[in-house]
Amino acid sequence: MIDFLSVSVRRSVSVKKILVIDDHEPMRRNVLMILEMEGFKPLSADNGRKGLELARKERPDLILCDITMPQMDGYAVLQALRDNKETATIPFIFLTARGEKLDVRVGMNYGADDYLSKPVGHEELLAAIAARLERKRFFDESAQEQVANVKLAPDFASPMPLHALGLTAREAEILLWVAQGKGNGDIAIITGTSEKTVKNHMTHVFEKLGVESRNAATVRALEVLSVPMPRPKAPAQMPARDCRRDGM
Repeated sequence: MIDFLSVSVRRSVSVKKILVIDDHEPMRRNVLMILEMEGFKPLSADNGRKGLELARKERPDLILCDITMPQMDGYAVLQALRDNKETATIPFIFLTARGEKLDVRVGMNYGADDYLSKPVGHEELLAAIAARLERKRFFDESAQEQVANVKLAPDFASPMPLHALGLTAREAEILLWVAQGKGNGDIAIITGTSEKTVKNHMTHVFEKLGVESRNAATVRALEVLSVPMPRPKAPAQMPARDCRRDGM
């Protein structure tokens, strides 16, 4: 059964990054060893604050996190991740001691995806990881399919229509490029800004649009860009003069 899970995980995740946040060194070392043996790229932090910083920097594909830790506990780490649009959808699994099982409900309320009781077995760990990564892959593919199925004819000539979403001129410009499939690096080059600045602008765009992903923001932009803007009214023409009445 373990071999089957190992093959399944390798095929489905290849070199996915897994972040382990745990202040108990023997436990952390054991989990990291299992992950490395199974073809993952393991990352580690020995307290919650370091783990949160690493998660924001590396954007791992999944996080395994202890609950009771110094400086910042697992609940605070999870809440901070869920409050950030860039990290809100990362699958999150709690690693809990037996006495903490009742506290798992608190974590689930914050948005944890699962929990594993320590000590974690090889088979149990791989099964939980495979299930959560597969679930994330399914939702990502569904979102991409929704974008592909949108029957719209957007006009990318100008970001002006996007101002109607309450965006600033720069935010509208960046969203225009996102809607055309450009990545943050490309947009930074095009707009003459840094990639970090582009990410910050996109965070504001997510907040203003009330969405949590680039796909959702793209769909909203395509909808707006596909609505014809009202044409400016032609200036009123003066009535033709009757030359006979003017005596000419």
